[in-house]
Amino acid sequence: MPTSPASPADFAPLRLRKDEDRRLRAGHLWVYSNEIDVAATPLRDFQPGQPVAIQAHNGKALGTGYINPHALLCARLVSRDPEHPLGPSLLVHRLNVALGLRERLYDKPFYRLVYGEGDGLPGLVVDRYGDLCVAQLTTAGMERIKDDILAALQKVLKPSAVLWRNDSRMREMEGLERIVADAAGTVPETVTVEEDGLRFQVSPREGQKTGWFYDQRDNRARLDRYVLGRRVLDVFSYVGAWGIRAAARGARDVVCVDSSAGALEQANANIALNGVGERVKTRQGDAFEILKQLREERERFDIVIVDPPAFIKRRKDFKEGALAYRRLNEMAMQVLERDGLLISCSCSQLLSRDLLMQTLLQGARHLDRNLAVLEQGRQGPDHPVLPAIAETDYLKMVIARVLPA
Repeated sequence: MPTSPASPADFAPLRLRKDEDRRLRAGHLWVYSNEIDVAATPLRDFQPGQPVAIQAHNGKALGTGYINPHALLCARLVSRDPEHPLGPSLLVHRLNVALGLRERLYDKPFYRLVYGEGDGLPGLVVDRYGDLCVAQLTTAGMERIKDDILAALQKVLKPSAVLWRNDSRMREMEGLERIVADAAGTVPETVTVEEDGLRFQVSPREGQKTGWFYDQRDNRARLDRYVLGRRVLDVFSYVGAWGIRAAARGARDVVCVDSSAGALEQANANIALNGVGERVKTRQGDAFEILKQLREERERFDIVIVDPPAFIKRRKDFKEGALAYRRLNEMAMQVLERDGLLISCSCSQLLSRDLLMQTLLQGARHLDRNLAVLEQGRQGPDHPVLPAIAETDYLKMVIARVLPA
C-alpha cells in the first residue's frame, strides 16, 4: 500500500488553468477536471489517489493534496502550508485538532471525530463509539494512504478496534471497491451509543452510514420541551433515536415507523434498553403507505417527526425528490391534531433551507393550514461547516406549528 510522500519534492505538480485558482484562494478545497491545464500537466500522467502539489497557472504553489484523474471532482487540496504537506505527521496533527474540538463539546467519546473537509481531511469520515472507531474512506486519495490513517488513529486515540465502513456509493464514482472490513482488532456486531442519558445499540457493520446519526443529536435534544404528555409519530425511525427520546422525556404514546425489519428489531431492543416499552410501539412498512393508512384510520398525533433519507442525491433527481418532500410533509400534516407540531428534516444538500421552508408552506396551504415556524436546526458542531464549501452544510430541521386556517 502506497504511503504519503516524505517531502514536497515527492509531489507531482498539478497546474490549473488561468484564473481557476480563485475558488481555492477563497477557501474551497476542490478542483474539477475542466479547471486543470492539461497541456502543462496531462491527466493521463496521474494515477488515482496520487499526491500532488497544486499550482496556479503561473506556477505559484497553492498547496498539496491528491488527484483522481478519472473523476469529475478531480483533486482535493489538503494543506496550504508548504512546511506541512499531506503526510503522516499532518494526519496526526489534523486528528489532534479534531479531537480537541470534540473533547470541548462532549463529556463522553460518542461523536463524529472527522467530518471530511470540515476537519481538513477531505475524503475521510471517522465516527467514535467509545473506544471503537468506524471510518469511511470515500476517495482514491484517502484509500491510497489508509495505512497512514490507521496509524494516525492508533497514535492519537489508541482505539481497541477500527472498522473500515467503505461501502459508500461515492467510492464507485472514484473507481473503488465497496467493502466493510476490520482495520484493527474486531468491532462487534453491535455497539452501544450514549446520548443525553439514553443508550442505543447500533450495528456499525450493517446499519445505515456508520450505524448512528450523530449529526441529529442537537436537533433531537430540541424535542424535550415539546413532548410531555403528547402523542408522537416518528416516521423513518431507523433504530428509534427520535421516538425513544420522546418517550423518555414524557411522551404518553409513540409510534415508530420504518420499512426495515432489521432496523425495527434493533429499535425494539433499544425500547427495552431504555425502559419505555409500555409507551413505544413499532410499525413496519413504506412511510408513504403507513401515513396513508393512518389517515384512513383517522389516527391523529400531537407531533409528527419526518426524518427521511436524502431524496435528492444528484441534480438530476431534484424535481422528483422535491415532489417527494412535498408529498411526505403534506401527508404528515394530515395525521396531525388541529394544533400539532411537525418536525421536518432533510439531509439533501441540494434542497436548500429556503426551499424546504417553501415546500412546507406549499403543503400547508394546499391543506388550508397555517404554518408557524418555532425553531430551525442544522447538523451538530461535530460536523463543522466551511463557509466556502456549501456542500458541507447539508442538514436542515424545522419545528413548525400547524394550525387550521
